[in-house]
Amino acid sequence: MARDDDDFRLRPGKIRDRGSARIGGRHVGGVRARPTSFAGQVQQAVRRAGGDPSRLNGTGKESGRFNARGRGAAVAAALKSRSAWSRHGGVRTRSRRVAVKARVVKLNPQRGAARGRQFVSAKAIDAHLRYLQRDGVTKDGERGQVYSASRDAEDGRAFVERGREDRHQFRFIVSAEEGVELSDPRATTRELMKQMEADLGTRLDWIAVDHHNTGHPHTHIIVRSMTDDGKTLNIAGDYIAYGIRERVSEVVTRELGRQTEQELSRSLEREIDADRFTRLDRMLIAEQRSRNEFADLRPDREMLDSLRQNRALLIQRARKLERMGLATEVEPGRWTVLPRTEPVLRELGERGDIIKTMHRALEREGLADARSIAGYVLHRKKMTEPIVGRVLDKGLGGDEMGERLRLVIDGVDGRVHHLEMDPVRAEDVQRGMIVAAGSGQAGPRPSDRNILAIAGKEGIYRPSAHLEQAVGTVDRLGGDPAAYVRSHVRRLEALRRAGHVERIDADQWRVPADLLERGQAYDLARDRTMGRITVLSPTGLEQQIGHDGATWLDRELASRQRTVLADDGFGREVTAALAKRRRWLADKGYATDLGDGRIRASKDLVQRLEARDIERAGRALAAQRGREWRPTVPGNHVSGRLVGSTQLSSGGFAMIDDGLGFSLVPWRPALEQHVGRVVSGVALPDGDVNWSLGRKRGLAL
Repeated sequence: MARDDDDFRLRPGKIRDRGSARIGGRHVGGVRARPTSFAGQVQQAVRRAGGDPSRLNGTGKESGRFNARGRGAAVAAALKSRSAWSRHGGVRTRSRRVAVKARVVKLNPQRGAARGRQFVSAKAIDAHLRYLQRDGVTKDGERGQVYSASRDAEDGRAFVERGREDRHQFRFIVSAEEGVELSDPRATTRELMKQMEADLGTRLDWIAVDHHNTGHPHTHIIVRSMTDDGKTLNIAGDYIAYGIRERVSEVVTRELGRQTEQELSRSLEREIDADRFTRLDRMLIAEQRSRNEFADLRPDREMLDSLRQNRALLIQRARKLERMGLATEVEPGRWTVLPRTEPVLRELGERGDIIKTMHRALEREGLADARSIAGYVLHRKKMTEPIVGRVLDKGLGGDEMGERLRLVIDGVDGRVHHLEMDPVRAEDVQRGMIVAAGSGQAGPRPSDRNILAIAGKEGIYRPSAHLEQAVGTVDRLGGDPAAYVRSHVRRLEALRRAGHVERIDADQWRVPADLLERGQAYDLARDRTMGRITVLSPTGLEQQIGHDGATWLDRELASRQRTVLADDGFGREVTAALAKRRRWLADKGYATDLGDGRIRASKDLVQRLEARDIERAGRALAAQRGREWRPTVPGNHVSGRLVGSTQLSSGGFAMIDDGLGFSLVPWRPALEQHVGRVVSGVALPDGDVNWSLGRKRGLAL
């Protein structure tokens, strides 16, 4: 068949750029640009123009329930499309920048629904309010003052009580970039809330607290989820994300005026060497994404006005990132910013904020110059080691939006520690107290010793054999031998799940010879993860030195396993306090002075001092309640209403009131849920009580 070489048919394909990134005829750094489709080129152009290509032709992600639904959705839609920049008389200006953090806190489930872990407890809500009002947050370092729309001194507790049955609670933190220049932050907040009421179409029940304890003054605002007609208030997510910020910006701009490009550039200059994620970083990353490969800062390239205006600052910031190993200049003026840049810088910024918090805590105590920043230790998800020391600061952790608490502890190891934990675990901890964090009790558990003794050389623990032995000893103290043995079996179950012991059958457990060490390691790992805090002394060292009662210093002197003290920082202070306490004990006749700083005291010194402390405090508390003081007697029953707890230098004690007499007994966490109820138990020789709390019977271990 004849063919015509000039006969052909065009088959056009997709419009595509198949080139690669070349500089000087070679691929840069082995990085080859991906082929870019025509649609991709259009999207790049949209990005360079400052637009959002995901919204072309309505292709953007549809707003979900928490974005478009709820009150304020229409207002948010109008505000989102509004530009902060405008031009007047040839001068470009923008509205004032503000930051708004928001959180919707779930309080109660819908009717008939189960209460899951996502719901915040009433105790946590109370704690959050307390920490907003804590000392040291005002300009003068005073206690924070709650205010509302109409009152400068509002009752925060009454506000919380009104919202107990609300479905949720809105929390906002509002901070203007030039917040220090605002003449009256309360007036600014009230103007904002008035505008929000207009946007949401309802009056709002809210309170606020102004904080000046950081480099940027900010305001905490709490809003109830209740409309003025008694219905549940649902605010559109878009309004929370965009609307509130725009409204705050309007209020601040009205007072401070619009910001010129020159003013903005001066504020950006402060970000060049910042060890955190900045606006300059955001601009560099956006420029790189718009070109699909590099942030092109060459003077002859097309770029947004904001980039061209701040080109010199962006180049300086890129060089800072290069020194940090987060960016590379592939050619003069063309930069590659690594994908990990943002998370790395955000983590550095968070670390910097924590260090500033620690420094402020030390400064308040006059210790900033005495503690080197090299000795600052930041504990993240869990504590990496036991910590013993003095509490310098207590407050809300993270961004102060959640319930987690932070503690700054001046450790006996000569270092300063920062840790965060669940508020329930640190509820009783206050500044100035001496605490142990993540360490649990010192030494092996008595239950582990008992298990090892029953197991003997063959390493087999038998509950039946333990019960026979317990009947003869525990029963004499008025306890329940069966419950006593069951508590040991529960301990074995916990150790079995951790892989330390083996269950052969119901009456046989294989126990390793190093059970004591394994048990301690298990407890320590659990306490680190759970963030356990134990109050060792409610008072500082100076108060303990001359106190006529048992103190933490006395327990340290009497202990065979003393806390290791560094010859620096708080460790040195404790060493000096121990020496002074020895002299006081000798002067008061509690011990014999052997010279060279040594003393000899009876083995029951701590018990005798503790008894004096309990007797003195118990008589005073009994007189206040109009009751007769009744000290506990080993073997006798203890019964009455648990009216609360009190903290003595000897530790925490439960207050028992039987209507006629009043007693103090050692406090245990298990008693917390029984406050206000009648409890009963048997006093033990060591001063503790074998409680009978519902089904949970057995000796305290």
